[in-house]
Amino acid sequence: MTVVRDVPKQLFIGGDWQDAESGRTLSVDNPATGDQLCRVADASPADGRRAVEAAVAAQAAWAATPPRVRSEILRRAYDIIVARTEDLALLMTLEMGKPLAEARAEVAYGAEFFRWFSEEAVRVDGGMMTAPDGRNRLLVSRQPVGPCLLVTPWNFPLAMGTRKIGPAIAAGCTIVLKPAPQTPLASLALAEILTEAGLPAGVLNIVTTSDAAGVVEPLLRGGKIRKLSFTGSTQVGRILLAQCADTVVRTSMELGGNAPLVVFDDADLDVAVEGTMVAKMRNMGESCCAANRIFVHSSVAEEFASRLAARMAALTVGPGTEPGTDVGPLIDLAGRSKAHDLVRDAVKRGATVLTGGELPEGPGCFYPPTVLTGIAPDSAIIDTEIFGPVAAIRSFETEDEAVAAANDTEFGLAAYLFTQNLDRALRVAERLESGMIGLNTGLVSNPAAPFGGVKQSGLGREGGRVGIDEFLEYKYLAVPVGA
Repeated sequence: MTVVRDVPKQLFIGGDWQDAESGRTLSVDNPATGDQLCRVADASPADGRRAVEAAVAAQAAWAATPPRVRSEILRRAYDIIVARTEDLALLMTLEMGKPLAEARAEVAYGAEFFRWFSEEAVRVDGGMMTAPDGRNRLLVSRQPVGPCLLVTPWNFPLAMGTRKIGPAIAAGCTIVLKPAPQTPLASLALAEILTEAGLPAGVLNIVTTSDAAGVVEPLLRGGKIRKLSFTGSTQVGRILLAQCADTVVRTSMELGGNAPLVVFDDADLDVAVEGTMVAKMRNMGESCCAANRIFVHSSVAEEFASRLAARMAALTVGPGTEPGTDVGPLIDLAGRSKAHDLVRDAVKRGATVLTGGELPEGPGCFYPPTVLTGIAPDSAIIDTEIFGPVAAIRSFETEDEAVAAANDTEFGLAAYLFTQNLDRALRVAERLESGMIGLNTGLVSNPAAPFGGVKQSGLGREGGRVGIDEFLEYKYLAVPVGA
């Protein structure tokens, strides 16, 4: 297709498109068909080092660039993304699988990070005060942390890039971006857009690779990268934290999730079912914020499950490019097998399938929207991030029981709460061990809000007024009074 053909397929280093040093390429496939879309450069560790060297060379000049200039580059990039919504949405649908309607929504969401951080770029401030003993003036300024390594996942190919690139550019940091090998095309398109918007050579460098561990580790241990921003699994996050320790690289990490969704007996079931559909089925369930464990009060559990199953059964599964498709394919066959194995394990332990649960025939990585009830406490689905269109429902009797079950996980990224009682809403929200909570809504992501989790769901926040803080250091200058 034209949108695939027009995207560069090389590495982007120092403002130039370059082949991998070895000449190797990796395949980018369409998960709806299994067919190859194209091949892109497959970077080696040496290519990664060249990208870091380009970022280091550009750092001083970029840090000295006026904030307004950085702001206007991001704003121009925002305008270009919005103008190219249809092409970018189709590109994401082809490489990742999500329906075009969801891809368009991601373009709007992703573009907003550039607009938001274009506004934050000119608001980086410091302060001045007199020391308590009156002898010194204390001047505080904020400076870019330096060259950054940004590692993004495959589930939101455009938005995960803009959410990290936006604040780094706004703060005055240079960047090496390593996108997921399954979905590199949106990131490569972003490089073209930012170049068109006036970003100087070397500020953004992109290395696509099938050898993430081999490329990333030497960069983190090499002493030139000063900041890592990673979105991915907790397992990989732990490894990267250990690698960052040798050179004390600053880190921010958005890691795994196991989001609880709690429906109390006084909830508006229309609102609860609608919110659950959003929390569970956005991006086919391939989201760290997806509702993973659904707890419903026993007095409304049967009705809620029946309504949810009816809504899920009515969804149309198919290629994301086809009109009327509600649910596209999962990213690959491994992802589909994982979801199906979790369903089979739950059924083996006594769960009931209200809809879905069977592998479809034919090509592609499709899995039907599935609703399970009667989940046994020892089912793997309780402790495993599903990353698929499977809703697992358990019932509860008391508020304390619901809160305890919701918090019974090492993760704490997102949670969802449905109740019409304001006192209960505030009380339970305060008790839930989660970085983000949706009250009577299934959508918490917003560029203006601090996105991130607690416990083993990560470190730091992305978005909101604090999002740029992850890319800035404080510098304190002591000036004697009268000097």
